[in-house]
Amino acid sequence: MTIPIISNPDDISVAWLNSVFSSNGLGRVTDFSSESIGTGQVGENVRFKLTGADVPDSVVGKFPSLDPVSRQTGIAQGNYLKEVFFYREIQATVDIQTPVVFFAAIEEATHDFVILMEDLAPGEQGDQLNGCSPDQAALALEQLARLQGPRWGDVNLASHPMLGGEPDSGADENLLVQFYDGVKPGYLQRYAHRLSQWDLTATDRLSAFLPSYQAIYGNEPPVLIHVDYRLDNMMFGGPYPLTVVDWQSLSTGCPLADVSYFLGTSLLPEVRAKEERALLGFYLDVLKSYRVELGLDDCFRYYRNYAPAGMIMAVIASMIVGETPRGNDMFMAMATRSATMCRDLETF
Repeated sequence: MTIPIISNPDDISVAWLNSVFSSNGLGRVTDFSSESIGTGQVGENVRFKLTGADVPDSVVGKFPSLDPVSRQTGIAQGNYLKEVFFYREIQATVDIQTPVVFFAAIEEATHDFVILMEDLAPGEQGDQLNGCSPDQAALALEQLARLQGPRWGDVNLASHPMLGGEPDSGADENLLVQFYDGVKPGYLQRYAHRLSQWDLTATDRLSAFLPSYQAIYGNEPPVLIHVDYRLDNMMFGGPYPLTVVDWQSLSTGCPLADVSYFLGTSLLPEVRAKEERALLGFYLDVLKSYRVELGLDDCFRYYRNYAPAGMIMAVIASMIVGETPRGNDMFMAMATRSATMCRDLETF
């Protein structure tokens, strides 16, 4: 039986849910209710509370964004294709904790998609604005190593078109610089009044740093990276201590790009400065369980290089998704923390 792709949450029906659950060997739904959840910028997440026999009490569906600007960004960046690809092709080959997925499908021509997955309630979404504790950061780095370790150096990853093809090519470097410089004026027009003098200086200096930012990893082993590895894409508690969601930016590259991005945007600067070396050591210890040998000196060199990752995301993403009050606060938290990290580590 072919299960149709329903990309509008309002069109989900009892019959469609039953077709999904039947294909997973589960029971039948007799009724359901729905509510929008989460803080996603490019996707729409809906919780479906179910009534029936031998089915979960609730599940979560992910759909294209209802905001036309954000939806177009998701299509242009291949975000929807990547997330379905992750759940269908990559999830089973890595150890990172992700939700159980009942159904994931996409129409490649239109990018209409739907993912129906396990509800992680009563787990709580991480809070990008308030940051997290060092213990929570350690959980996140453990899970990151469990993503990267199992397929570290797998040459099939780097050549896959869904994962960016060959990373760090000259064309990609030029494209990022052009993209960053193209959206920077709009970013500054919107946010300059919320940025310190150092934040403004760092935003400007980053343009000249971007080529070396990308080139540092060179021809090192290909490694899976989440790219948007931050608190809003994590659920703490519930069925698991930590579950990582939102695989719309999946790629390959330097593993420390995710580490710098996470610690730089998810810890308050004073906490990050105090705890970062111990957390890096913990991350390396987990990688060693996969027989990955990465020295602390190289690890810190990469970590320092990728300190601007949160600034890059904030500058670009804020200009290509729909604007919301919380989104503005989130981008400012990411940008200013990342800029402080660059100053602390003398990255430029």
